[in-house]
Amino acid sequence: MKLLRYGQRGAEKPGILDRNGKVRDLSGQIDDVAGANLTAAGLAKIAAIDIESLPVVAEPGRLGPCVSRTGKFICVGLNYADHAAETGAAIPAEPILFMKATSAITGPNDNVIIPLKSKKTDWEVELGIVIGDEARYVSEADAMKHVAGYCLINDVSEREFQAERGGQWTKGKSADSFGPIGPWMVTRDEVADPQDLKMWLSVDGVMRQNGSTKTMIFGVSFLVHYISQFMSLQPGDIISTGTPPGVGLGMKPPVFLTAGQTIKLGIEGLGEQTQLTVDAA
Repeated sequence: MKLLRYGQRGAEKPGILDRNGKVRDLSGQIDDVAGANLTAAGLAKIAAIDIESLPVVAEPGRLGPCVSRTGKFICVGLNYADHAAETGAAIPAEPILFMKATSAITGPNDNVIIPLKSKKTDWEVELGIVIGDEARYVSEADAMKHVAGYCLINDVSEREFQAERGGQWTKGKSADSFGPIGPWMVTRDEVADPQDLKMWLSVDGVMRQNGSTKTMIFGVSFLVHYISQFMSLQPGDIISTGTPPGVGLGMKPPVFLTAGQTIKLGIEGLGEQTQLTVDAA
């Protein structure tokens, strides 16, 4: 299943993509793509619905974040061997974890807002894991049972705020609009191998990232297992799993985003995003 949310910001309705690529309205069946609806039991109930009987949304308009009421937005740093190499960083012995504020979450095609005083706003195409059933101290063997599905994420980053202003990475990752997710959440059963997905990102038509989840250092099942040793994972929590090479920071010389540019990105089977960059002012 491909679950989504459509409508104006703050008034999104739940929907599902049918076999013909049309949006069907789920609002008569569930309140939102969130919480208990993301558990194995909740997804089973949605799967049992006759999708063709649901109303077609002729003009869905804006797509909102594909998941609602996310409690934690957890990110993994330097999780691609080739990306670590381009930044000159050592391969981490354990996953590097940091948080992105949930207020950064936005729709897949909403504008990316370059923060005030930003000099180094950057792009990062990433595979997102959406948690279904609660995960607490789970084994790697059982970790996938706690995954509801996957989504496309642009982990937008301000590199000066992240690395040159002291403290942790969070403040370079959490500006409003720095977390586009969607266009939809693809349920786990539709992704045969999350460790073999092509991914790409372009800026103004120039390909910047062209990689694969094959080069992830720590895979999906390990990350869910690992993170659950430090905090419980709840339905709707999102794990952003890192980015392949080609970020602006890694270019020689570095290249960063300015207002008026167009970012396009996608992951095989998970859809695409398009964002226009605008100034905060």
